[in-house]
Amino acid sequence: MIATRTAPLTLFAMAGCYQPVDEPAPEPQDMFWQALSSHCGKAYVGELVSNDTADTDFAGAPMVMHVAECSDDRIEVPFHVELDGEWDRSRTWVFTRTNAGLRLKHDHRHEDGEPDAVTMYGGDTADEGTARIQAFPVDRESIDLFEREGLAASVTNIWTVEVDPAGAADGIFAYQLQRTVEGGAPEPRFFRVEFDVTRPVDAPPPAWGHESAGKS
Repeated sequence: MIATRTAPLTLFAMAGCYQPVDEPAPEPQDMFWQALSSHCGKAYVGELVSNDTADTDFAGAPMVMHVAECSDDRIEVPFHVELDGEWDRSRTWVFTRTNAGLRLKHDHRHEDGEPDAVTMYGGDTADEGTARIQAFPVDRESIDLFEREGLAASVTNIWTVEVDPAGAADGIFAYQLQRTVEGGAPEPRFFRVEFDVTRPVDAPPPAWGHESAGKS
């Protein structure tokens, strides 16, 4: 009888000591990835917001980004620009997850789908960043490519991407390229485009070389 009474009391005491385990907070890069993934399949209109003289062709040019392909570890975002009445569909931003963080590469193609001589360059994150902003300093592979192709000014590139999740008020997606004299560049460079992610538009045709993407 004593044992019969003691067991429920023991269980009750143990239950009273139980504390629920809090789930770990999502890491900034996980939250950034989720925000970017929330736009999968959607396209948005953007504009050039920087004013470097090197980018005069882009000033006022119609442009569209399209979060075209998404998986757990890879997201492809074609960047379309209308120049001189013709759409340039040569650029795709490729985001991947690595064991060390996030990676951004630039897939450049010709209209026939063949890779450009300068393609698949970019960089990896050097820190955890934030849920909204990730920076990608140029990697060694890209430095070697730039030097081989006579683009020495690009060996100090830092790309920065900002993204708000779908449904955020005044949400944007921004892509930025910057290099500074302090960082070793011969002269400063700043390029930035911003897209209004509160107003989806019809998806554009596929980027060059990606016409079969998503097809079985």
